[in-house]
Amino acid sequence: MWVKFMEVPDGYAAAIWKELFSTEALSVRVVPPLEVGEMRDAREIWVPDGKTHVAREVLNKI
Repeated sequence: MWVKFMEVPDGYAAAIWKELFSTEALSVRVVPPLEVGEMRDAREIWVPDGKTHVAREVLNKI
């Protein structure tokens, strides 16, 4: 199961967050996917339910 972790203002920010979380070995989903719609559309970052604490730790590190 996936849970919504954060909202970002556009696809560019979503791509940056996705890359950051991926370097920390954390799976993420961008909703709606980056391939759908305009890059200026708002997006949501979703993480696996059991990994929200890992995502918070990544945010604390930066």
